[in-house]
Amino acid sequence: QVQLVESGGGLVQPGGSLRLSCAASGSILSINAMGWYRQAPGKQRELVASITSGGNTNYADSVKGRFTISRDNAKNTVYLQMNSLKPEDTAVYYCNTEAFVWVGQRRLGNYWGQGTQVTVSS
Repeated sequence: QVQLVESGGGLVQPGGSLRLSCAASGSILSINAMGWYRQAPGKQRELVASITSGGNTNYADSVKGRFTISRDNAKNTVYLQMNSLKPEDTAVYYCNTEAFVWVGQRRLGNYWGQGTQVTVSS
């Protein structure tokens, strides 16, 4: 119904930057919120940042001032610009979206990407 393809993860030194992208495709009628979550080894998955269709954003306290979420509604794509990265930012980052899809009828669903690894280490 909806496929989310993430890119942009990798290995970066502390203080460095990365930009994650997530493109949504499929039987999409409209997309509500889009967001990024992360899960570090041995920890629960947590919200990093989210953005509504109107552009309202929400950030975890741990990333405020360092990360910026944005979206291109025409491309059904969400971005996460990560600056001043710290070792504690190391995790698998997952894209998430809430979207109306067409499956013979209009239905609201919640969808996840496959995850992209971000490692911050010297």
